[in-house]
Amino acid sequence: MTHHHAPTPPGSPAATGASDASAPAADTAPDTGELRRLEVDDVLVVKTSRVKTAITGTVVGNFMEWFDFGIYGYLAVTMTAVFTAGMDEGLGLLVVLLGFAISFLVRPLGGLVLGPLGDRIGRQKVLFFTMAMMALATALIGVLPTAAQIGAWAILPLYVLKMLQGFSTGGEYAGATTYVSEFSPDRSRGFWSSWLDAGSYIGFAAGASVVAITTGIVEAISGPDAMVEYGWRIPFLIAIPLGIVAIWFRSRIPETPAYEVAHEAEQREHLEGPLARHGIVGIVRHHWREILIAMAIVAATNTAGYALTSYMPTYLETTVGTSGLTAALATVPVLIVMAACLPVLGRLSDRVGRKPVYLAAAAASVLLILPAFAIMQLGQLWAVMIALVMVAVPVALWVGISAASLPAMFPTASRFGAMAIAYNLSVSLFGGTTPLFSQALIDLTGNEFMPAFYISFFGVLGGIAVLGMRETAKRPLVGSVPTVETRDEAVELVRGQDDNPLIDTTSMPLVDASAPEPEPAGTRR
Repeated sequence: MTHHHAPTPPGSPAATGASDASAPAADTAPDTGELRRLEVDDVLVVKTSRVKTAITGTVVGNFMEWFDFGIYGYLAVTMTAVFTAGMDEGLGLLVVLLGFAISFLVRPLGGLVLGPLGDRIGRQKVLFFTMAMMALATALIGVLPTAAQIGAWAILPLYVLKMLQGFSTGGEYAGATTYVSEFSPDRSRGFWSSWLDAGSYIGFAAGASVVAITTGIVEAISGPDAMVEYGWRIPFLIAIPLGIVAIWFRSRIPETPAYEVAHEAEQREHLEGPLARHGIVGIVRHHWREILIAMAIVAATNTAGYALTSYMPTYLETTVGTSGLTAALATVPVLIVMAACLPVLGRLSDRVGRKPVYLAAAAASVLLILPAFAIMQLGQLWAVMIALVMVAVPVALWVGISAASLPAMFPTASRFGAMAIAYNLSVSLFGGTTPLFSQALIDLTGNEFMPAFYISFFGVLGGIAVLGMRETAKRPLVGSVPTVETRDEAVELVRGQDDNPLIDTTSMPLVDASAPEPEPAGTRR
């Protein structure tokens, strides 16, 4: 990918490049009064092969994160026997599930630290760190001492490792979505970014499948107590080779071109205002409205998403009355099919826009969730499968475009930090608590449809937020120059920029040709 800052004669149109990209109201260059214009060499050209490499290296992290969710969720009962032996069984399960909750409580802290750090030192470095920490923590769970070996103290190192996972996850999704959105061409950002969440749900399905396969094999070899004795360690230890592969991929991904250009502009011009890089306070001050919109959308996405993944097995087993094996395995094929549909929805959003797809998600949350829970009550496998598909529809519509939509709300210089704040606060408050609140509402009211009302409420809230959202499909990211796949496309874009309503050069880090270049024009690799 080549990006030049070519010297331009004074007075030419290209000499009117922005000298202060932080002035959103200014349509003209500071000295000449002429409109700021794009040159072909201003446009980022990122070949499809490099996009694929970048996306693959990012997806593996989300796969690992959700692989661990799948393992921990489906081994919760077994882990209770392993780490809380001697406690009351009900209390022991709560103690183990508290480890899941602790990881969510730490996520905002991870986001507050790692998000602004990613804006300061780069996306790739932070993503490498989060991947290494996550893989290490997951693998170490597999070698922890049990309650039979060290008594009640066994739960403490488990909590510490879950906190490490939560801290790293606080930077993982925010960083990964920022990375893929910045690396993707403007016209196909929805398609490329959707692979990130496809990897997440495949990772969850893989974790659940590994637990099921491990259980079947070790119990056949060593009897019904084998999972408690040693089998529970195997799924966590499988994370070691997976983690090595994932870390290798992360070490090979380049920094995003959009970050490099914005970072150079920040160093060159010491920007101020909304388009500049800010810490936590500055991000909230300049972007509070976008943060609230993003939080509402994230809440709608994750109440439905975590209901489908984390809560549904519990609901099917305790409320509907299906067997534990049926409850565990029923969601796996649904998640795989749903993951396969996400790139299709991402491509659709590139054509029709993000807002129409999000509004369809809000409508589906209201129209499908309650009937799905009613069908689920029949208890038959066919009914359960139909109901799960109905729940998966709004989840897919929300999730399929989120990696492209949410980061695009924020300018490049502060994107990682803003995403980390909005996403992790919302997930911690509303996503990870979905299983807890859903079950508590059933216990409180005696109404088995309360989880459906809970999901639908946030669906309506998310729909209202979408109405206030700026459409971002096909547009360059705020604070970035346009990104395309070929030089011919760049030439065409520059030629038609005066008649293109999607091009706003006032928010782009264009070079002021009258100012001295900080370094010779060259090729960024």
